[in-house]
Amino acid sequence: MTQTLNEDYGHALTSEMNKEYLKMITTIPQDTKENHMPNYPIYSIASAPEKSKPALEQLQQAFGVVPNIAGAIANSPKLINSLVGLFQQVHSPGLTEAENQIVLLTDAVTNSCTYAVAFHTALALQQGISSEETTAIRERGLPTDKRFAALSKLAKTLIEKRGHLSDEELDSFIAAGFTKEQVLEVIAIVAASTITNYVGTIAKPPLEEPFRQYAWRG
Repeated sequence: MTQTLNEDYGHALTSEMNKEYLKMITTIPQDTKENHMPNYPIYSIASAPEKSKPALEQLQQAFGVVPNIAGAIANSPKLINSLVGLFQQVHSPGLTEAENQIVLLTDAVTNSCTYAVAFHTALALQQGISSEETTAIRERGLPTDKRFAALSKLAKTLIEKRGHLSDEELDSFIAAGFTKEQVLEVIAIVAASTITNYVGTIAKPPLEEPFRQYAWRG
């Protein structure tokens, strides 16, 4: 992994969404007390395996803090470095950040990852997505916005059908104003979500205080 994020990723992480995210997460208390114990250590930069530290440092530089989910993923240097590289591409120019959050929230619900549902509900709302739209996704429905609905439906179908989309399903997505290339962009987001959602479910990192109001039980 490179020592620094590439220029596109740097621009993405200094977007308005990330400025607002920084304001919110800098209020997170450093303890991780909750009603359950995580199944894996929640590493800080200081305590993480040496090969995980550069990735965590990049996340802290970008967001101002290391989220608990990243601290759990850092148990595996291979996985945390893979995640940072993948998200570097997910948040580069392409789909809007609001559209990214629609896919990320849909993925979290479809994979039944309680941590990620709360996390991405907060980020979606920060992007100006209405609570009605996020509630629809959290209840396993579709948003009313045409583009959001097409993105959410594609992401859910990709996960549930393990990528075996019909021509009709692909055509429906493209008819909503997207391109064939953007089908592949959604796959990249689903791939990133697979890492965070699976680790979130297995490792059980505690929700940081700002996300607890969006707790989800499936």
